[in-house]
Amino acid sequence: MSEHGGKRVGAGRPTKAKEEELILKLSALDEDAFKCLESGIKEGNYQFWNKFMEFRYGKPKERVDVTSNEETLNIPIIHWKK
Repeated sequence: MSEHGGKRVGAGRPTKAKEEELILKLSALDEDAFKCLESGIKEGNYQFWNKFMEFRYGKPKERVDVTSNEETLNIPIIHWKK
């Protein structure tokens, strides 16, 4: 039998109850977390500013430029018959 196949202990998404328990524990730190975020932004730390902007306005869409040896790939146009 393969040692990588099938169900494994501890694998997969945590249960909803465990997730809610963690959220409850972390919510006690909300005020401290916001103060830290505010402090980092006011100090001009880009990482804090970037994280704030991603949560406030959404992460920008990523664009991928497909090139080969710095040349644009020429993909043939397909013409469908009528």
